[in-house]
Amino acid sequence: MRHCVSFRCPVIIQFLQNVKEHLKHPVFKTASQLADEMNVEAYVIGGFVRDLFLNRPSKDIDIVVIGSGIELAERVAQRMGGLRVNVFKTFGTAMIRHRDTEIEFVGARKESYSPDSRKPDVAPGSLEDDQNRRDFTINALALGLNKHNFGQLLDPFGGKEDLDNQIIRTPLDPDITFSDDPLRMMRGIRFATQLGFHIEEATFEAIARNKERIHIISRERIIDEMNKIVMAPRPSIGFKLLEKTGLLAIIFPELQALKGVDSVNGRAHKDNFYHTLAVLDQLAPHSDDLWLRWAALLHDIAKPRTKRYDPKLGWTFHSHNFVGEKMVPDIFKRLKLPLNEKMKFVQKLVGLHMRPIVLSEEVVTDSAVRRLLFEAGDDIDALMTLCEADITSKNEDKVKKFLRNFKVVRRKLREIEEKDKVRNFQPPVSGEEIMAHFALPPCREIGLLKTAIKDAILDGIIENDREQAWAFMLKTAAELGVEKK
Repeated sequence: MRHCVSFRCPVIIQFLQNVKEHLKHPVFKTASQLADEMNVEAYVIGGFVRDLFLNRPSKDIDIVVIGSGIELAERVAQRMGGLRVNVFKTFGTAMIRHRDTEIEFVGARKESYSPDSRKPDVAPGSLEDDQNRRDFTINALALGLNKHNFGQLLDPFGGKEDLDNQIIRTPLDPDITFSDDPLRMMRGIRFATQLGFHIEEATFEAIARNKERIHIISRERIIDEMNKIVMAPRPSIGFKLLEKTGLLAIIFPELQALKGVDSVNGRAHKDNFYHTLAVLDQLAPHSDDLWLRWAALLHDIAKPRTKRYDPKLGWTFHSHNFVGEKMVPDIFKRLKLPLNEKMKFVQKLVGLHMRPIVLSEEVVTDSAVRRLLFEAGDDIDALMTLCEADITSKNEDKVKKFLRNFKVVRRKLREIEEKDKVRNFQPPVSGEEIMAHFALPPCREIGLLKTAIKDAILDGIIENDREQAWAFMLKTAAELGVEKK
């Protein structure tokens, strides 16, 4: 059923007046005046309107014109003080930036798709055509900008009602919507995750039916949506939906492989898929760092590869942190994530995430804390935040014990750092100095002496001091039979 707002209802009139109060950005007044002068219709549409009703901030404004969006953009930019206009003639769009807001102008269009591409054939169309091509009802909402209909809501698919009921639904047949542009399946799950909405049943079932169509979407587009899911207040919502629709097995098989529980003689391990999502959810309120969240998502990624059953110990996942660390580059490469220091940060945290947990189970020695601080370096706080989120036991006493012990580890880290300065430290005697003193080229003995100095400092045998390190080096060299030539 198509819905349109009537001006006869007093409640609606008040509602529209409230909407007008939110159209305060200067572009709206300017676009309204110029659209009337050009004798064209203009509407603000899509995410800005959706977020207006949700009372969410939005820095992106989309204005659709029944005519030339580029021409209206150029005139608006000129009247607003000569703003720069970026024109994309191929797409019939133009963009201007006003302070921290991006405004895109586009001519209303209708689209048709070929089976092997999400890039449509585009032709000029009406507002109705433009709303028909929108992905979801909540993104098809439009507000008039001309003088005669300024602030009037045009809601042909009941998008406002879906907003009120927190529902994600396609405006047209969902099979056609998702087959035409399969990225919309990821977008639907992303919106459900970000907004905490439910995907309407027919829409959800269509995602599952059309999941194989995701293969025509570039990995860059997919990972952009996945990153937005990772950064949502409760990322688990999105990953559970991806799993239930079958998309996860296609786009992220390593994460899918975590799902399930094996049992031998009544002894079972926890479901590492749901554990991982619980860790990610627990981390989310404490960090908006995308890469720390990725470290949480990947911290147990190697458990399926390292899973073994021991009759005495039960299920084991020995060295899953080290195996996981080695898996990270291949995962990042396939998903088109950056292969730079961001990836190395995730690798480091995946490789080290068991260390603070082991420390918290044992007596926290200065030596162990020094080594952890040395290896984690400036990422020690991020590592501790990840490890605290990794405690997902339903046993409250166990959780309290771990968190209490983590406080001890954090206190020790501060004390050791203040006293010994071992975070990211370089040994006070360099390899070049050792080679020069003994007149030796690079060789095994030089490496042994450098390692001995580092270990002596980390074990507390000597302080992080050049004089003590030099004396220790000479003593160790004598024991190794390294003599000055």
